[in-house]
Amino acid sequence: MKRLIKTLTCTVAALVATTAVYAGEDAVLMINEEITIPTTAPAPEGSPLTELLSGWKFRSGETQALQMDDFDNPSFIFIDKARDQWVKVDGTEGKSCASCHEDVESFKGLRTELPRWNETKGKMYAMENYINDCRTERMGAEAWKWSKGNMTGMTSLISLQSRGLPVAVKTDGPASTAYELGKKLYYTRVGQLDMACSNCHEDNYGVMIRADHLSQGQINGFPTYRLKNAKINSVQARFKGCMKNIRAEPFKEGSEEFTALELYVASRGNGLAVESPAVRN
Repeated sequence: MKRLIKTLTCTVAALVATTAVYAGEDAVLMINEEITIPTTAPAPEGSPLTELLSGWKFRSGETQALQMDDFDNPSFIFIDKARDQWVKVDGTEGKSCASCHEDVESFKGLRTELPRWNETKGKMYAMENYINDCRTERMGAEAWKWSKGNMTGMTSLISLQSRGLPVAVKTDGPASTAYELGKKLYYTRVGQLDMACSNCHEDNYGVMIRADHLSQGQINGFPTYRLKNAKINSVQARFKGCMKNIRAEPFKEGSEEFTALELYVASRGNGLAVESPAVRN
């Protein structure tokens, strides 16, 4: 264990000493040669960051290119399946998503506001919570698993409607308790490697780790297709993966802790444009 800690300390020191750069410093994200998506934004008031940088700017040119064309973007295979699911009748009530919501375009702007406080339920709700409420309470259908294909495809389809709009989650009022919890979790060191989210995404973004650039950890591109596992990934699945990487016991997807962390991380990106569905390594 002492050797592990010593090695980690040396590694972090080396990272800090490295000049921070990122792969796509001068690149412009233009979708289908017609929709320009801003990949930088002024940092919100009180932010520890001087400027907000989308994770897209830290990717290689090849990965960036995949996101610049919806035909090449692998996410759309799953989004097309979600369009079919949108009109598919499921459950004991004989309803589909379209039965109540008609056109999915009506959800334009929703992605920018989530997670948010649900007054009726008395707790913070992510998009997955709303979808499963519709399925179980209105359709009489089974809830979907948080990060499985049906759910991530549907969250991607709904998030797509907000592409290009600025993230604008609220952290005051009844959401303030969750915000403070999420902030605490973001800066708390955990796991055998004794690391916090901030160690990578605040202190060392732009430096290389395992032949890749660390980003600011912005989630404006989620749900996102990851080349590593060849599927769409939810935000909370990514949190889970990060915690496992530092040898920590992750919270459960949909838990109070992960939803609070999602709120806090989203708030750090307030002002960045929604990129869903993004492509990342």
